Amino acid sequence: MTNTRLPTVPALPASLLDRDAGESLTDQIVRTVAARIEERLLRPGGRMPSIRAFAAAHGVSAFTVVAAYDKLVARGYLESRRGAGFFVRTRPGTVPAAAPAAVEPAEQGLDVAWLVRNMFRQLPHQQMPGTGVLPAEWLDAAAVAGALRHVTRRQDDILLNYGVPQGFLPLRQQLQLKLAEVEIAAAPEQIVTTAGVTQALDMVAREFTRPGDTILVDDPAWFLMFASFAALGARVVGVPRLADGPDLARLEELAALHQPRLYVINSVLHNPTSTSLSAAKAFQVLRIAERHGITLVEDDIYCDLHPGPAVQPATRLAALDQLKHVIYLSGFSKTMAANLRVGFIAAAPEVARRLADRKMLQTLTTSDIGERVVHRILCEGSYRKHAERMRARLDGLRARTVRQLERLGLAIDLAPPAGMFVWADAGRDTNVLAERAMAAGLLLAPGSLFSPSQLPSRFMRLNIAAMQDAAVWRFLERELG
Repeated sequence: MTNTRLPTVPALPASLLDRDAGESLTDQIVRTVAARIEERLLRPGGRMPSIRAFAAAHGVSAFTVVAAYDKLVARGYLESRRGAGFFVRTRPGTVPAAAPAAVEPAEQGLDVAWLVRNMFRQLPHQQMPGTGVLPAEWLDAAAVAGALRHVTRRQDDILLNYGVPQGFLPLRQQLQLKLAEVEIAAAPEQIVTTAGVTQALDMVAREFTRPGDTILVDDPAWFLMFASFAALGARVVGVPRLADGPDLARLEELAALHQPRLYVINSVLHNPTSTSLSAAKAFQVLRIAERHGITLVEDDIYCDLHPGPAVQPATRLAALDQLKHVIYLSGFSKTMAANLRVGFIAAAPEVARRLADRKMLQTLTTSDIGERVVHRILCEGSYRKHAERMRARLDGLRARTVRQLERLGLAIDLAPPAGMFVWADAGRDTNVLAERAMAAGLLLAPGSLFSPSQLPSRFMRLNIAAMQDAAVWRFLERELG
């Protein structure tokens, strides 16, 4: 038999390492070897020096070389062959990715998926007046980073284990106090943590409905749940939303006609109008729901952007009903950090148990680390001041932004006293306006997407925190002025 010698890569330069550099020896090896592979100085298939030989040639420990080789394997530069050593890997050819369009074109017309895709394209916030979040610089990144450091340095095992299906108990205890501030009494056993309100709505819909059942929603309302409910086989029917809540006569008619299982409602700072439910209407909604056997699902994700009843009236159905027939949802994606994905459900004890079991069967648990970070931030006491600062910034922008919009000819019938949204009447089909904005690299949110019917609309949702760029105003003046 003839022994076939595998080609060994050329010797690496003796000056490979600089011990006075701020970079670790391991990272210097990784950087230098990777660069030589990228420059084709080390050919694919060539064998790297053995760990012992490399260590001796460059005066480093074998441990340092092992760590460097392992990193190079993980990054696709080397491959490890058992019993043979490390070899330069054949890297697939790469085509430079084209720079993404500012806003992705709508191939088959504007729809909810188009809007959500573009909201997640990581564009500058100033280019997305139709977005549903606050600018990142408005949030408290230092508090999140500090809480994360605190959580991860205390116990190593929390980084490796599952959490608890119902949610981190100290967080649920803290949420009990938070709910008491808005006059909702809920024991920790009545609270289930979720991956945001999106998962909470999905869990509730799956638990309470079957294909063919009807779910009532506000019209207009948060668009993402329409497609989510429809995917479950539910029929989604809109209840016209007025300045102080739903159209009660229409709600009564639809309840009698469709016998819905659920009605999902924003009581406080409704999306997209930022209006709130009046006390009188709240009582009537509860009565109608009781007469027709409807479970009310109260989405209160914008809770912390409301200044409180001492400043502005705010009536929550869950506070009136005390979770007997109302399921309450909220979370921290809008005001703390969307990437933590921490929301929660508060419900009657039996409902909470059922939802916790459903969550366990669907996803086992939610992120224990995220829940501990939120708990830490809430316990430190700085979150309250942070929420006050956000509200103050919005208050400082709202009146001026509304006046500017009205000067351009937009009508704002429901001038909100709080929140981040303005529901503006452009006097024309806002699908067309959104397409023209798209061509200018701007993202608008046309009103058609906020209705289950998806019919053309003159309205659009504008985020006042994303209306501060001159390009947005130039576009609106050019199109509407």
